[in-house]
Amino acid sequence: MINKVDYWLHLADDDLSVVELLIKGKKYLQAGFFCHLIVEKALKAIIASCSDEIPPKTHDLNKLAFIGNIYEILTDNQKDLLDELTPLNIEARYPSYKENILKILNAEKSKTLFTETEEFLCWIKQRLDRL
Repeated sequence: MINKVDYWLHLADDDLSVVELLIKGKKYLQAGFFCHLIVEKALKAIIASCSDEIPPKTHDLNKLAFIGNIYEILTDNQKDLLDELTPLNIEARYPSYKENILKILNAEKSKTLFTETEEFLCWIKQRLDRL
């Protein structure tokens, strides 16, 4: 049986391949949404590693980082990533926000978010000694 930390990391790893396909298919909004999911699942793995509780059902990445007691050790770039990705979960679903987000999420920006997301997941795995 897979343990609770590996459960979240496995889900995040699966989503990495989805982001690559979405970027190749020029589905940048969806790629950004999946980057958010990857970081959210990585943070929930951190929470699961230090608690018997089920990680909270929130999509606020900064809140998850605080709950996981890692916010203070995040780099400024990692904090910026959380700030960039957080609105892609909820706001991207509503027409007025979607249009604004689509103006920002082009091929180059999506690839950058993907790279930063992948690096963040790797960093989380290192902290959890799961590489």
